[in-house]
Amino acid sequence: MIPGFSDHAANERTFLAWVRTGIAMIAFGFVIEKFNLFLLALTTEALSGRAAQLVKLSGRGGHYDGLALIFGGVGLVVLSTVRFVRIGRLIDDGASHAASSVRTELLLCAFLVLVVASYGVYLAVG
Repeated sequence: MIPGFSDHAANERTFLAWVRTGIAMIAFGFVIEKFNLFLLALTTEALSGRAAQLVKLSGRGGHYDGLALIFGGVGLVVLSTVRFVRIGRLIDDGASHAASSVRTELLLCAFLVLVVASYGVYLAVG
């Protein structure tokens, strides 16, 4: 029998949930990136001259948004891996520890809420 098995299993489930969230962010970043390129190519073919240049300049935001989500997802996977290893060591330690890592999760959740809200505003205005 593994001591603290249920705690380790809960830690692993939490780790996998964060990894799934990171992978979803990476995939969503790729979708935004590729869809933005598709829209730019489509509008460039439909428009000519000055209008096409204005569309290209205004469509660059999707490029940076996609890259931000891709790098944010990679950072989320790396951060969740570090957290998984640290919590695993704390579980094996056996002593009582304060829940000091709550601040990190709150910041990550706030970041995700801001990203979703910014895309909502972008879709509503655009």
